[in-house]
Amino acid sequence: MKKTVYRLILKLIGWKITGNKTLSKDTIKKAVIITVPHTHWLDFYLGILIRGSIGFKSNYLAKKELFIFPLNIILRWTGGVPVDRKSSNNLVKQIVNIFNSKDEFRLSLAPEGTRKKVEKLKSGFYYIALESKVPIFLMTLDFKNKKTLISEPFYPSGNKESDFNYIESYFHGVIGKVKEYSFYKKN
Repeated sequence: MKKTVYRLILKLIGWKITGNKTLSKDTIKKAVIITVPHTHWLDFYLGILIRGSIGFKSNYLAKKELFIFPLNIILRWTGGVPVDRKSSNNLVKQIVNIFNSKDEFRLSLAPEGTRKKVEKLKSGFYYIALESKVPIFLMTLDFKNKKTLISEPFYPSGNKESDFNYIESYFHGVIGKVKEYSFYKKN
């Protein structure tokens, strides 16, 4: 029932999901999902609709200071996971520990780290996937064509330069809600 509602909303706004439409959810229970470009606060809500229409569970990170009543209820309900960004513990290690402690865990991240224009993606997602031994799914938010393209699972090789060349090429030129903040791979 819920999936139908999410799909109907996406259809009403003219949004399509292409590529790996199931996110391999029946066979892959742990993954890092990166979504690019992240240019507007509406991206979060679009992500919720996409997640709901496919019918998979995923989480996202939020600073632990946000997890106070009543906001904590909404954050947890939508998949928020509190993290200590100021801790001496490395954030990547915190997330790897979460992956290792769960049978099923998918983490959605915006690797730009901001809604502004960036020339390079941050690498935390890569090390989380590499150290957790989980695949990365690449997901676009293409506002120009009103579609999301989801990749097949990509397993990081440990050769960061080669892997990032592939990842950044996948997202190159995809137009976000705020066109001027869209991601273009730097040559």
